[in-house]
Amino acid sequence: METNLDLVSNLIKVGMAVLVGGIIGAEREYQDKAAGFRTIILITLGSTLFTIFSLLLDPGNTQTRIAANIVTGIGFLGAGAIVRDGGRVAGLTTASTIWLAAALGMGIGAGELYFVLAATGVTILVLVIFPRFEIVIDRVRETRSYRITLSTNDLKKIGKIEKALADCSLQTFEHHQSKTEKSIIGSWKTIGSPKNHEKFTLLMLKDKDVKEFDY
Repeated sequence: METNLDLVSNLIKVGMAVLVGGIIGAEREYQDKAAGFRTIILITLGSTLFTIFSLLLDPGNTQTRIAANIVTGIGFLGAGAIVRDGGRVAGLTTASTIWLAAALGMGIGAGELYFVLAATGVTILVLVIFPRFEIVIDRVRETRSYRITLSTNDLKKIGKIEKALADCSLQTFEHHQSKTEKSIIGSWKTIGSPKNHEKFTLLMLKDKDVKEFDY
């Protein structure tokens, strides 16, 4: 039977889950992400409650089984946040945050309150400070996907486009081509500096043989 001391301890854990989830969720809400303030709180709180109940139901075997199911369930929830946005995949950070919030909730439920607070601090550091490093990296190197449509009479133009990419110092790591009755469509995934990307874009916009161009 649960004592008053156990009740107080569990209520403290619940409050901690709301606090930790609220801190991380507030940052996600500020960034206008799919999993925002309330969502992250509920994920953290739910993981905390599952962990608490697993310890109460069967201190022997059930706790590890329920913990494993939490990880599996959160995996499905996080996968729903990942979407393809044009030529790139979006939502990976949101999915990772959902996964992490569940881990923090499990830690709270297990009674590791100080460790969870430290981990929360590190999480906020990664979400708030590290994007600045990403901006610096993007100024040096950028990945772009180009889609170029040519007429069927311009079979040699594909080679000229690839030469233009090389002349602009853009490295191609994936290339696809398709053909319709009236046009040839080529797509290139490239890596290079933003300056070189702009140089290539300007060349394609000026090229009269290019029917359609987007990236």
